[in-house]
Amino acid sequence: MGNAINDKSTQMNYIQNRIDMLLKVLDTIDPETAGVEEIDRLIEMLDELEDKCKQFRHDWEE
Repeated sequence: MGNAINDKSTQMNYIQNRIDMLLKVLDTIDPETAGVEEIDRLIEMLDELEDKCKQFRHDWEE
């Protein structure tokens, strides 16, 4: 597992990197041949990003 991400700057960099990764995945998907698996993977990535944002939000409130 990775190290804990505790400072706001590192947390924002993490979120930006995850969004960049999501955009790259979107760019590689061919809408003509994409199936349910690709959509499920995008949903999974978005869910993971949402969970991490909620965690960071909680950290920022402390």
